[in-house]
Amino acid sequence: MNLVFCGTPVFAVPTLERLVDAGFSVKLVVTQPDRASGRGMEVVPSPVKRSVLEFGLPITQPDKIKTNDEFRSQLESIAPDAIIVVGYGRIIPQWMLDLPKYGNINLHGSLLPKYRGAAPIQWAIANGETVTGVTTMRLDAGLDTGDMLMQAEEPIRSDDTAITLGARLAKTGAELMISTLAGLTNGTVHPQPQDGSKASLAPILKREDGQIDFSHTAMETWNRLRGFQPWPGAFTTFRGKMVHIHSAVPAPDVAIVKPGYFVVEHGRLLMGFAHGSTLEVRELQVEGKKRMSAHDFINGYRPRSDELLGASV
Repeated sequence: MNLVFCGTPVFAVPTLERLVDAGFSVKLVVTQPDRASGRGMEVVPSPVKRSVLEFGLPITQPDKIKTNDEFRSQLESIAPDAIIVVGYGRIIPQWMLDLPKYGNINLHGSLLPKYRGAAPIQWAIANGETVTGVTTMRLDAGLDTGDMLMQAEEPIRSDDTAITLGARLAKTGAELMISTLAGLTNGTVHPQPQDGSKASLAPILKREDGQIDFSHTAMETWNRLRGFQPWPGAFTTFRGKMVHIHSAVPAPDVAIVKPGYFVVEHGRLLMGFAHGSTLEVRELQVEGKKRMSAHDFINGYRPRSDELLGASV
């Protein structure tokens, strides 16, 4: 089977590598152009491009694809049996959807139709789900609305972040893609329409999603903290400076802390939330400073129990 692979982030790399290992003929890899990143704004290649360079596969990085005649001719000359799309980051145009025999096959990081959208892994954790998974689907013109091919479940562990869960889902998804392609060729996998009435959305994350809301419970905040890693995380303000909470755990065993306040109790840094719930903060970072333990923060800043944090209730 001749394939074209479209992908950009680290989530896509295991699928590309597994396709190559399984002996599929990847005629072309399509990824986003190199982008400036980090404080120094150094131009860096995508994770998929770095993987491609190791394999020596042909690669292209078009700025646009919808009306790109050169790119269209390139794909038409390859005449792929399928186009594999994993986190490419561009809307696939109709001419590209219509090109291959088996269609454009996408690996999506949720059990569709749940969590359609750009951030399914993050929102599954943030919303307190205990099980998620991956779905292979045939892309259509809608937002993750195409017919489903195969699914695999994955439990969400209590210590999972979007980073750890995403790594497991990427590996599970890579194997699922191999099974999907095998099933399509031997006729054992058949497209199944999604039940749109059961759909939920996982919109692209915004910076403000990371702002701590003290009208939420500690558990809700803890889930969002874990889900929104590495960005936008969870942040508030303290003494007029931004404070990012990097690590925290629910603390049901402590006295009630008023929502929106720090309390130091037996060397523990506690943060109060709605309905008498509390988080124990273990690692945090004050604007302009390095990440530090709660112990170092307590010794360095000596927070008082009457100091209000951020926009509190």
